[in-house]
Amino acid sequence: MYNRYMDLREIIGASGAEVIKNSDITGNISISTDTRTIKKGDIYLPLKGANFDGENFCEDAVNKGAIGCFVTQNDYPAGAKVVLKVNDTLETYLKLANFFRRHLAPKVVMITGSSGKTTTKELVYSVLSQKYNTVKTLSNHNNEIGLCQTIFSCTDDTQALVLEAGMRASGEIELLSKYAQPDYAIITNAGSAHIGRLGSLDNIAKAKCEITEYLNPSGCLISHDNERLRKFNNYQGEKIFYSLKDVKILVQRADYSKFEYKNNVYELSVGGEFNIENSISAIEVGYKLGLSYDEINKGLLSYKPIEKRWEIEKVCGFNVINDSYNANPESTLASVKSFLNLYENPVVVLGDMGELGENEADLHFKLGESISKIASKNVLFVTVGALSRNTAKALNGFEVKSFDNNMEAGNFLKENVQQSANVFFKASRAMKFEEIIDFLKGENKQ
Repeated sequence: MYNRYMDLREIIGASGAEVIKNSDITGNISISTDTRTIKKGDIYLPLKGANFDGENFCEDAVNKGAIGCFVTQNDYPAGAKVVLKVNDTLETYLKLANFFRRHLAPKVVMITGSSGKTTTKELVYSVLSQKYNTVKTLSNHNNEIGLCQTIFSCTDDTQALVLEAGMRASGEIELLSKYAQPDYAIITNAGSAHIGRLGSLDNIAKAKCEITEYLNPSGCLISHDNERLRKFNNYQGEKIFYSLKDVKILVQRADYSKFEYKNNVYELSVGGEFNIENSISAIEVGYKLGLSYDEINKGLLSYKPIEKRWEIEKVCGFNVINDSYNANPESTLASVKSFLNLYENPVVVLGDMGELGENEADLHFKLGESISKIASKNVLFVTVGALSRNTAKALNGFEVKSFDNNMEAGNFLKENVQQSANVFFKASRAMKFEEIIDFLKGENKQ
C-alpha cells in the first residue's frame, strides 16, 4: 500500500523515531507497508499481525530499492541507508497519518454505529462530493490500518474526508478518533452487534460514544436518538439527535423514496426506511458544511448501494435483494420490515448472526418473534444455519423451511419457489450467502 510523500525530517518528527542510521537522504519519500509493491526510494514500514511480522521482510524491501526501513529491534539490513527505530509500527503508522491529516486540514467526518455505518458513509460522501473534493474510506476498511490508508489516499486538494470507524472491543473507536481528529461525528445507532465481546448494550453505547473523545469542540455530534447514546455521551459541543420519527415519508417504492425532513422534501433512488433514516445524518452534515438544499438533494439522489448492501439483481427469473454483508437483530428486523413493505411475493432467507455472545440462541429466537409481528401470512421464510433454527421456531403460523447449509437452501429455492418471487437475503458475512446466489445463477454446483 502506497502513501503520500513526506520528507525525512517530517517522517522522523511525526513518528518520534530514534534514528539508527541516516545517510542524509533528501527529497520526498513515500512510505510503503507492502514489499510486494514497494518502489525504489520508498521507506518500508513493517506492520505486524497475529499471523505475520512485516519486520521479517525488511531486507527484501531494501533489496527491491527501499532506502531503508522502520524497525522495533536492533537488527536491520546492511544495505539500508535509513533506519528508524520505534516501539510499535502500527502506532507509528497512525502518527504519520495524523501528521498528514493535520497538514492537509480537510473537514473530517467520522462515522460509527452498530449497523448502517457503511451506508451512511456512502450517503455522506455522495452529498459532500457535490461541493467538495471528497475522499472516503474504501469499502469497509474501518480499522487502524484502513484509517491510515484512507488518510494517505488524500491529495493536496482534498477538502473533505469521510471516515468509517469500526469496533470489535472497547477503546478501539477512541483510538481511531485520536488520530483522525474529526470535525463532525455521526453515530448511526447502538444495537446488539458485538454484544458477545462487550457484554451489554450499555457497554456498546459507551464504546460508540468514544468517537467524541477527540471530536473538535467547535464541531458537532450527529447521533441517532437512542436513550443510551444520550446517557453515555459526554461531548460538550453541539449535538443533534435524529430518528425516523422526525421524518414524514411521502413516497416509498423499491427503487425510490421521497420524504419530508424539517420542512424540506428529499429524494433517494433506493427504498427502505433504514435508508431514509441514515440519510438524515448526511443531510445534517451537509448543511453544517455549507451545502445548499439543491446540492444535498442531488447528492442523496446520486447515492447507490455498494456490494451486498441492498444489492438488487435478476437471477434466473428471481428478483434478488442481497443485504448479506452483515447482520444483527436490529438491522435484520429493519431490513426485513422494509423488504416486506416494498415487495410482493416475498421470500425471506435468513442466516446466522455472529458475535452475539452467550445469549445468541435467545437473540435469534427473539428476532423471529419480532418479525412475526410485522409479517403477513403470505411470506415464505427460509433459514440457514444452526442458530437461525431458533428464529424459525419463533415464526409460528408461517411457512418456514430450515436448512443446515447454503447448497441445501439453494436447491430448495431453485426447485420450489416461483421465478417471479422477490427473494431477500440477510445474514452475517460469515454465512457467505453469495454462494446461494451463485448457485441460482448456475455458477456454483457443489
